[in-house]
Amino acid sequence: MIRPTLSRPTIRKVLTAAFLLGAAVGLPAAPAAAAGCPDALRVPGAELQVSACLADLTTAGTLASGHTVQADWAGLTPAGAQNPSGVPGIQLDGYFPDTSATNTHHGWNHDAQFVIRLPEHWNGGLVVAGTPGVRRQYANDFAISDWVLAKGYAYAATDKGNTGAAFHTDGAEPGDAIAEWNDRVTQLTRAARETLRLRYGRTPARTFTAGISNGGYLVRWQLERHPELYTGGVDWEGTLWTPEGPNLLRFLPTALAGRPEEVYPADSAPLWDYHRQVYWGLTQSIYRQELDPGYTGDEAAYDYATRPRSVVRAVRKISLSGRISRPMITLHGTLDALLPIDQDSDAYSRMIENEGRGRFHRYYRLEGGNHVDGLYDAFPSLLRPILPCFRTAFDAVEQWTATGHRPPPSATLTRPSTGDLATTCALENR
Repeated sequence: MIRPTLSRPTIRKVLTAAFLLGAAVGLPAAPAAAAGCPDALRVPGAELQVSACLADLTTAGTLASGHTVQADWAGLTPAGAQNPSGVPGIQLDGYFPDTSATNTHHGWNHDAQFVIRLPEHWNGGLVVAGTPGVRRQYANDFAISDWVLAKGYAYAATDKGNTGAAFHTDGAEPGDAIAEWNDRVTQLTRAARETLRLRYGRTPARTFTAGISNGGYLVRWQLERHPELYTGGVDWEGTLWTPEGPNLLRFLPTALAGRPEEVYPADSAPLWDYHRQVYWGLTQSIYRQELDPGYTGDEAAYDYATRPRSVVRAVRKISLSGRISRPMITLHGTLDALLPIDQDSDAYSRMIENEGRGRFHRYYRLEGGNHVDGLYDAFPSLLRPILPCFRTAFDAVEQWTATGHRPPPSATLTRPSTGDLATTCALENR
């Protein structure tokens, strides 16, 4: 196979984007309050909040007004993606009480930051998102917020309570920092539902959860543990944690040891050099420090199977079971060169079936999909973006939960040979 290579300018571009972390360049100012905004509108439990009435809540408007941070969502979507705009409404930025300070946005130096967007023309629904990687609260603004706001949904997102490469310094015990992610999404969902009641006079008739990577993990966890809060969700290649495996501490050391062919499909080989530079080592290091801080050896030599049972206990507190109780669609790319599909969503789909919850699940394996869509622009003949499939999947979950019309059966969807892959996707082979 001839491996496409990234040009030096492209490498600089994607490295600067910091796909995993979405690190901000500089400190954005605190969002300004706007005259005429309802100061009486309070987010329950928030320690601080700022309200702004905006002419456009989508990134087309918030980039100019300072109500998003583009670095949070760098690299997650293809250059050819087309987004809606022109959604007026109220944005609430703030944070819940917390003792950690990894999130420097707005100069607040305070974690548990959130954003809630309330469109002027509300459809009665709410979408809640946790962020991918260890990014901050605006990470889904382009991929998720713009789309659902244009459909009339209110939108809420959290930084998960700790962010960045030092996220593992939060928490008293191993696993606590990740466990907080789950609690923060639950907290925000409850607070956002009450905020909508205060704004519109009623709680949402339907509440969906959606997310990418670690955000997809949060979708899975919420629909397993708190189905009473949600109508359904879309899991975009969520991370899988189980005590005995699969989990990323079992397979990433193999890739770091120079044997990625034992972990990832051969067709993804053109992506390995990039992932070796950007993803594998950093991901292994920060999650190993979170779950097994006592290890002092080479990350490439890490052997999860021989580590103390205390490590398994730390992973157990964040593990998934497969016991979802609300309709959920899972999307995962076959060429994911960070979370291999057979060690992640294939395994999680089996867990759901083994728990007798298959009636709640649809799973689409996307031929040519990678972990983030940004690399599609460098490898257009190899990859396909997942973003348009997410949008189709969201529409399908809406229909499934509103009318009972079930999406097409789970399947491996072949990569289309024609059409604009950045804007279209069907959940069945045609």
